[in-house]
Order: sequence, then structure tokens, then C-alpha cells
Amino acid sequence: QVQLVESGGGTVQTGGSLRLSCAASRSIFSIDTMAWYRQAPGKQRELVATITSTSTTNYADSVKGRFTISRDNAKNTVSLQMNSLKPEDTAVYYCKAFYFERASPHSDWGQGTQVTVSS
Repeated sequence: QVQLVESGGGTVQTGGSLRLSCAASRSIFSIDTMAWYRQAPGKQRELVATITSTSTTNYADSVKGRFTISRDNAKNTVSLQMNSLKPEDTAVYYCKAFYFERASPHSDWGQGTQVTVSS
């Protein structure tokens, strides 16, 4: 199991920036994919961005060009740089790790961090 702790959430005005961090309890070097999800009130949780062990990234269309996901294997952290924030980015943001143990797939979630973008 991997414990994940998100930080960096807060309240920002439209057009502002925030940087979220996800700290893992163990080395992420062997973790296949790290991802950020978000869940707005009354909506389903949605995928925001992913980064593989080879640093290949993928983004939801709604955040392309504004958000950047990165990983620092030495610090066991994954970050999400969010620029040009919009009110519709308001949500709880969750970190998730996908990995294999004993040839079986596993995934773990963090507890989430609130991001609020005011208009």
C-alpha cells in the first residue's frame, strides 16, 4: 500500500495559480502511473492528468495548456501546476497511484485537497 498526502490547495481568484503536491509514503520510482483527479460538488470524480513512470503525460481537454503534471522520483512527490484557473476548476483534488505488487494491479487514493476559484 502507498499512503498519499495532498497539499497546496486553497482559494484563488480567477486567472490565478496554485501548485498541488502529492507526497507518497514510499518510493514512486516503481509506481507505473500517478494521477490527479477532481470532484466538484454534485458531480462525479473526473480524471485531470496522468504521468507514467517514463514521464509520459496526459490531460483532460478542459485543463490542457493550463495544468502541468510532474513527478520527482527523488522526493517521492507528484505535483500539479495549475495556471489560469477558472471557477469551474473548483473541486476537491485527489492524487492516485497505480502500481503492481506480486503481479497484481493496485491503486491507492489520497485524502484530497480543496481548490476554490472565486470569480
